[in-house]
Amino acid sequence: MEFSLARNWWLLVLRGVIAVAFGILVFFWPTLAWIVVVASFGAYALVDGCFAIAAAMTGHAPGRQWWALLIEGIFGILAGVFTLLWPGLTELALLYWIAFWAMATGIFEIIAAFRLRQSVAGEMLLALSGVLSVLFGIALVILPGPGALAIAWLIGAYALVFGVLMLVLGFRLRAFAHRGPGVTAVPMP
Repeated sequence: MEFSLARNWWLLVLRGVIAVAFGILVFFWPTLAWIVVVASFGAYALVDGCFAIAAAMTGHAPGRQWWALLIEGIFGILAGVFTLLWPGLTELALLYWIAFWAMATGIFEIIAAFRLRQSVAGEMLLALSGVLSVLFGIALVILPGPGALAIAWLIGAYALVFGVLMLVLGFRLRAFAHRGPGVTAVPMP
């Protein structure tokens, strides 16, 4: 399998180039990250809704619950259309969803830290991470614009790091592919 992957090293390099390009674009055009996320969700909801309706109508729905798939499909299509027609509202809703998720996660981390304080050393780190999560969520709610920008930059940084790792791996596998399947180790550059 590793030789097959090595033969297709260029696919990893291509993934790396695309990820690096996307990461750089996000730093210069941060709204691009949100546009991609929202458009991807909208397209997914639309396609998923169509498939759910098709499964309900063609009799491929399990059991006699075809109507549940039909309703699910209708809601999926509506969510997809709504997202694609009004992406700004979807961006804001997603940002608030992330904010409330961060606050809820933080609260539960704080609760867990206080419950663990009797038996686990270092539980204050868990409490501190909980406080940080709550503060992050509150900051997103109070300042949604800068919060969206920060999340976009995180997405861009992830894409850059991921892309560089894919490039390095792709070129290492290229060297492996040129030696043939009998060689088992790839030297470090």
